[in-house]
Amino acid sequence: MPSAFEFPTPTPLGYFAALVADDDGLPLLEAATAIAQDEYPELDVQEVLGDVDQLLARVRRRCDDATDPLQRLRALNQFFFRDMGFGGNVNNYYDPDNSYLNAVLRTRRGIPITLGVLWLELAQGLGLKARGVNFPGHFMVKVNLPNGQVVIDPFTGQSLSREDLSERLEPYKRRNGLVDDFDVPVGLYLQAAPSREILSRMLRNLKEIHRTQEDWLRLIAVQDRLLVLLPDAWTEYRDRGLAWAEMGDARLAVSDLEIYIAHTDDALDRDAMDRRLQELRRALN
Repeated sequence: MPSAFEFPTPTPLGYFAALVADDDGLPLLEAATAIAQDEYPELDVQEVLGDVDQLLARVRRRCDDATDPLQRLRALNQFFFRDMGFGGNVNNYYDPDNSYLNAVLRTRRGIPITLGVLWLELAQGLGLKARGVNFPGHFMVKVNLPNGQVVIDPFTGQSLSREDLSERLEPYKRRNGLVDDFDVPVGLYLQAAPSREILSRMLRNLKEIHRTQEDWLRLIAVQDRLLVLLPDAWTEYRDRGLAWAEMGDARLAVSDLEIYIAHTDDALDRDAMDRRLQELRRALN
């Protein structure tokens, strides 16, 4: 018989929900690590956090308290990208493991956002004023130093000049008509990303991988986390509903699509989704 003082173990989704309940003090590394529990049910998140703490202890030994921020940054980059060999998985960029921090720690290969989250934890642990940047198409990290700002591509470890960043932005600007009179300064694309936005970008990367592979069960697990993280993201209800329909569960599909339609009067696809909803209702009957 269980003790009166024992509490039920939370589900992976419940654990994630507790971590992201409030923006104040949201533990980015822990929440990002917890995403992998869908794929690795036996994953010990605290063990992963301990592994990162060990990396931080190692790099701290290279940086005494008198080291200035630029020296600390150089020591971190030498340790992370060169000595430890963390870098982008150029051979298998769309492997889901690139989005799971436990796997990235094991293989030392990942995508910009997972590499960036690990790098940020170490940088902030060294007292650097480091933040993530939701740069279009490619997650970045930045550090504010006494003499200016350094922007780093966590996929390669390369420091990027304003000219480099402008060149990377050009395709995005052309696609979105942000040229000539509609152009905006590069600095607007370098705003610090809150932890919630970083987590949503991680999850949407996974979502796109599973959607492309038509892996509806895994996609639904990602959608569940996205809706815990962003409860007013109505398009995520739509996409989860469509995934349930692909799985053959018309009841859950109808429930999600009804929520989407109820909250999106002016959506461009509202009529199409309404027709899909009627088809699913007929299937239920």
